[in-house]
Amino acid sequence: RPLRPRASRKKREDHELRVGALAHFEDPAYYAQTYARRSEDVAYYTELARRARGPILEYGIGSGRVAIPMARAGATVVGVDHSRPMLDVLARKLASEPPEVRARVTSRFGDMRTKKLGRKFELVVAPFNVLLHLYDRLDVERFLARVREHLAPRGRFVMDLSMPMSEDLARDPMRPHHAPRFRHPSAGVVRYREHFDYDRARQILFVTMEMTPVAAPRESFAVPLAHRQFFPREWEALLHYNGFAIEHFYGDFARGPFEPQSEVMVIHARARKS
Repeated sequence: RPLRPRASRKKREDHELRVGALAHFEDPAYYAQTYARRSEDVAYYTELARRARGPILEYGIGSGRVAIPMARAGATVVGVDHSRPMLDVLARKLASEPPEVRARVTSRFGDMRTKKLGRKFELVVAPFNVLLHLYDRLDVERFLARVREHLAPRGRFVMDLSMPMSEDLARDPMRPHHAPRFRHPSAGVVRYREHFDYDRARQILFVTMEMTPVAAPRESFAVPLAHRQFFPREWEALLHYNGFAIEHFYGDFARGPFEPQSEVMVIHARARKS
């Protein structure tokens, strides 16, 4: 297809990324249902919270899937998120928690690349693919600058992100990947399929989740998601050249070794001394 003028291509790319970064989080009920069984990472971060000697900063606090269990374990958590719908759900969930748990969680709306809190934390965490919404090198550099700014002198930065899966990156974007029907929290039983479109130049995987209500086929809808694909040695280099030293690089939430078949990267890092 013919190339677009430079300005219009840039405008389109920015729109794709903006929508792909936020759309998946605009329906918190669907999000909660989709990841209700995801518990290994919650247990992992909760155990880190129990060992932390000071407050915790969580990037991507969302509806509190990780933050509330950490607070129940006794940790003080400050969270940053760019999704108002998810933060609204967090506020409602906290309202039903005991006063002591509610008092331990504070949320701040904002962009993780720019939000400044003016305080230090013993532990900074970025769970469940938060980092995959850093779409280019400048995004990463700005974010890691904020992490360094918020880390206490001996603080630790812990993150997890999924491994790029070659079968997803190689899919034909015109051929849908079908999955079983399920009951959507607001749309009822839906037929479900996904399209995968990997932009090799930008290393971004665009996933379009299409849902068609069985009772109302004409009311089908789609949810886009954009995830930057970071390869292991790439993220290792990004941390190094932005002033971090990696302490641990695990391949699962059981602290197993990082191996070719690993599906997740769990990384512990500290800021190097200047």
